[in-house]
Amino acid sequence: MVDKEGAGSFWDHLDELRNVLLKITLVAILCGIVAFLFKELLFTIVLAPKEESFITYRWIEKIGGVFSATPVEGFDVSLINTGLAQQFVIHMKTALCFGVLCASPYILYQLFRFVSPALYETERRYALQVVGNGYLMFIVGVMIGYFLIFPLTFRFLGTYQVSEEVVNMISLDSYMSTLVLICLAMGVVFELPVVCWLFARMGFLNSAFMKKYRKHSIVGVLIVAAVITPTSDVFTLLAVSLPMYLLYEASILLVSFTERKREREGIESDLMTT
Repeated sequence: MVDKEGAGSFWDHLDELRNVLLKITLVAILCGIVAFLFKELLFTIVLAPKEESFITYRWIEKIGGVFSATPVEGFDVSLINTGLAQQFVIHMKTALCFGVLCASPYILYQLFRFVSPALYETERRYALQVVGNGYLMFIVGVMIGYFLIFPLTFRFLGTYQVSEEVVNMISLDSYMSTLVLICLAMGVVFELPVVCWLFARMGFLNSAFMKKYRKHSIVGVLIVAAVITPTSDVFTLLAVSLPMYLLYEASILLVSFTERKREREGIESDLMTT
């Protein structure tokens, strides 16, 4: 009788999971269809970083005009299509990506709603903090990648020439794959404070360790920034590496705060037992 009840409970949970996944899929597809229908607006946003009038390039021109008497040169990069059905396929993939991004709050809500009944109250509270803060930091990272990292990378690589006889012909597929890769990479990088907080809460990480290896982190940040945006000017390198290093410093402060909080909770627990 217990086995039957356990089996029934398992199949009930499996059926509920199937319903959750079905809801998530339908909402993501619906958002993707809406994005697909608004093609002009969709690709106005996606292709904006290739235009000279993009906000990032305007700010670079203003900053360059303040620190240098030589005006910042403009640029013109055109995209090409190399496949018969490639533009349509890219349109569908881009709309689907935007659909998932727009539906992501609902997706996280449904997944958390499915998992939360199996958690204790304290576990539910921490899980909610991790998921909420992690999602927020991921979105911030994606925005940094879109407004800062990718434009700087595209401007350099799109206009770089080994010789004037070699003309750059950037494909739409290459543009889109680079944009998605950089935005996702920055979204993952911006999860650093959340991961450090979680490890500190579990007792696996402390601020003394992070401070000890601060110099090593600077070198690591510069290497990662140089790989993401292999430009030749110091301004671009600093513009990319500064947010990443600030994330590391913010992680140290967050870990220190978590350590003090754990100590207070330990003292209060000892007082309660005595």
